[in-house]
Amino acid sequence: MPPEIADGRLRKGALRRRALLDAALRLIGRSGVAAVTQRGVATEAELPPSAVLYYFASVDELLVTALREVNDRYVDDLSAVESLDALADLIADYATQDRERTIAEYDLYLLAARRPDLREELERWDRALDDLARRLAPTRAELLAAALNGLYLRAVTSGIDHASVTRVLSAAAGQQPDSKAART
Repeated sequence: MPPEIADGRLRKGALRRRALLDAALRLIGRSGVAAVTQRGVATEAELPPSAVLYYFASVDELLVTALREVNDRYVDDLSAVESLDALADLIADYATQDRERTIAEYDLYLLAARRPDLREELERWDRALDDLARRLAPTRAELLAAALNGLYLRAVTSGIDHASVTRVLSAAAGQQPDSKAART
């Protein structure tokens, strides 16, 4: 919890809100977006059902907030990347993190793909990928951005190792992979 929240009531509220968001992500990861109900999220968070609608105007707002938070994190992560090696590390970490959460995050992107009112989140993701691709491989930016989307999908579906990520990124960027990184 951020140290700037000194007021105990505000800190408790922020913790409960975070617990509800994390519970929603766990439910989505296990059973999909349809599993996110007021009662289901509250049970998963070990809070009363009324807490969901106290902290969020609706279950839909909870889902949209979760999507925006996930997207914020990924956009921030991508903006900090300065090399193909750093990008390979980021994707490999994504591929090996908590699988349930990874699936939940991707499922939220699919939700946004189905809803015109959430299209801006997808466009924000695409802009972040395109910006990164232009920085790392200006002449092959479209190919690198497409490879990145594919790598993220592979991370969610069947998984991918660091060496494979490095080879794909290097090929897409038109560079030779670092021979040590490509073998690991």
